[in-house]
Amino acid sequence: MSTTSELLTASLYDVFGNRDATSRRQAIERSYAPDVVFRDPDGSVTGWDALEAKAASLIDDAPAGFQFVAEGHRYVSDTHGALGWGFGPVGDPQVRGIDVIEVRDGVVTSLTTFFAEGQQL
Repeated sequence: MSTTSELLTASLYDVFGNRDATSRRQAIERSYAPDVVFRDPDGSVTGWDALEAKAASLIDDAPAGFQFVAEGHRYVSDTHGALGWGFGPVGDPQVRGIDVIEVRDGVVTSLTTFFAEGQQL
């Protein structure tokens, strides 16, 4: 069973920041509920396959030098967590945002992504 902090890390790096489709899928199945709901300004998707497609489209369409990095403090409880992040070349994030997760039974049941005002992926 993963902690909320571990799930925030897995979501950012092992799923959304992972360019390897096989290990990304393994991380999704390990870290998220099968009926996970992902929300961002583009809308919402439900389930592992939809989450995988969303993550793949974000990282696969980004330039090779772009990566996600955690920024700031983690905010965690047994049921919720939040983590700010940056996305772009090392040391020069082009986009900033925050992920808010809901956790039940050691997996993420919902993930909502907010972008810094005026920014989008």
